[in-house]
Amino acid sequence: MCGIVGYIGSRDAYPILIKGLKRLEYRGYDSAGVALLNGKTSIYKKKGKVSELENHVRGKDTSSNLGIGHTRWATHGEPNDLNAHPHHSEKGLFTIIHNGIIENYAELKKSLTEQGITFYSETDTEVLANLIEYIYTSQKVSVEIAVGLALQKVIGAYGLVVISDEDPNLMIAARRSSPLVIGLGDNEYFIASDATPIVEYTDRVIYLNNDDIALIRRDELVLKNLTSDATKVNIQTVDLGISEIEKHGYDHFMLKEIFEQPRSIMDTFRGRIRPDTNEIRLGGLHEVKDRLVNANRIVVIACGTSWHAGLVGEYLIEDLARIPVEVEYASEFRYRNPMIGPDDVVLAISQSGETADTLAAIHLAKEAGALVLGICNVAGSSISRETDAGVYTHAGPEIGVASTKAFTAQVTVLTMMAIMIGREKGLLSDERFAELISELNDIPGKIEKILEQNDEFQRIAKIYKDATNALYLGRGVSFPVALEGALKLKEISYIHAEGYPAAEMKHGPIALIDQKMPVVFIATRDKSYEKIVSNIQEVKARNGNVIAIVTEGDTSIKGMADHVIEIPETDEAMVSIPSVVPLQLIAYHIAVMRGCDVDQPRNLAKSVTVE
Repeated sequence: MCGIVGYIGSRDAYPILIKGLKRLEYRGYDSAGVALLNGKTSIYKKKGKVSELENHVRGKDTSSNLGIGHTRWATHGEPNDLNAHPHHSEKGLFTIIHNGIIENYAELKKSLTEQGITFYSETDTEVLANLIEYIYTSQKVSVEIAVGLALQKVIGAYGLVVISDEDPNLMIAARRSSPLVIGLGDNEYFIASDATPIVEYTDRVIYLNNDDIALIRRDELVLKNLTSDATKVNIQTVDLGISEIEKHGYDHFMLKEIFEQPRSIMDTFRGRIRPDTNEIRLGGLHEVKDRLVNANRIVVIACGTSWHAGLVGEYLIEDLARIPVEVEYASEFRYRNPMIGPDDVVLAISQSGETADTLAAIHLAKEAGALVLGICNVAGSSISRETDAGVYTHAGPEIGVASTKAFTAQVTVLTMMAIMIGREKGLLSDERFAELISELNDIPGKIEKILEQNDEFQRIAKIYKDATNALYLGRGVSFPVALEGALKLKEISYIHAEGYPAAEMKHGPIALIDQKMPVVFIATRDKSYEKIVSNIQEVKARNGNVIAIVTEGDTSIKGMADHVIEIPETDEAMVSIPSVVPLQLIAYHIAVMRGCDVDQPRNLAKSVTVE
């Protein structure tokens, strides 16, 4: 959560900070602020979005070549001007921006209060600012040492940047379990939560590791750990163009990202599936393929939309590769005593590669000796560095908070993994293997055809935009699609929606069905088709409104459902990818019609880097 940006160099810092905060606003948008150091630190902050901060700062002195900025997703303290970052220490010697949670902040605050220090906000971040100042003044140490000693007392997660009037040419960045990246320019440095604010200025970056502290001056960067030992500076190149993080004429990033799915899916399998030679090659898994193929079981750990993708993967891997799969919420996995051993493979899925619960679950699995693999979308992310091996999706930056193209890219990777393992185990005939590769290769074109129906999705959305509840039903591999469709609707339109296995409808949810509730069925032709038709009839018998996703040419359901959306005929193993697209677009249009902020829905942030 939260967006951090910083600059030190010869340029005017304020425009860089504001532009960076706008690009990071998907990480948090409760409040925003900047601190500019020009002899003395000036702080400007405001509740609301970055545009509110801009209005607040207009006409004020912003001259500075060193500054930090922050856009907040509230953890400690409600969103208001006082709790907004940056925070300064009581005497104003230190100013800090922070992402994460200081778990022992109450204990530290009590100790500092006993020393006579006054607090003005409800945040854990102000506690850290005062702790640094207290150590600095009481122990008569340097700014650098004061920050390091303070962080040694901290329990919890942080990505933070500190500046001080006592050393006005120094910026200190530190990281533990919350991402920070430093961009390298010509006698200038850029700091951010992720690379999106940096790519306009440089493609050379350093990803901080846990317990790294970066001491940054205009002409020097020194990397140390908490015990002040120097660590190796590993400079990487970011493959991210500025055009990839612009809307390009779309009203919202979410709509742009939905329409990018044919390309993002193709980019994800490009060079990995080879229809001419009937091969799948996942280079990131090459060294561990034998262990993966011979796994006792696979345990998927993920959160939110990535968890839904993992459920699709469970169906595919068990069906095509005959390996038992369990799909766990990372947040639950990490807090129980799971039975994991060296014969297990743990597969962590995360769009950002920074999800806090998933990272904690990875550490638990590695301690148990399991092979830990990752599927993520962000090169250089924590999950990509802390897993034993893995596969990148190539969805490109996903700015909309509600995940769309990341889901279909993750399912694409899981599909390739299932096919590859099945082939290695000799479970797929040459004919079936060729069919699956050909089908996957055809998916982008099928989604293009679905996107051409956008006007129809908009028409359906208009009918149901004032609904207060919705039910999404599917069987088999379409059940996770129902979960994902319901999640999209509730995330961005604030309509209560639930996804269920269609067969479970009679065990409770059927009591909710009336003329006011839309019921969405994923009812494509597969081995459960006749059963899902029966479920539709049960809903219609109770005067429910049915929206059905069906296979192109279906006439049976057309005579029953209130609305039918046709998708191209697709192999059952891959039908989850095209069938989710209409659900994404219907949710999008409903949210727009209800006046909701589609890209930045209330209370949500893109990357959940805190518990």
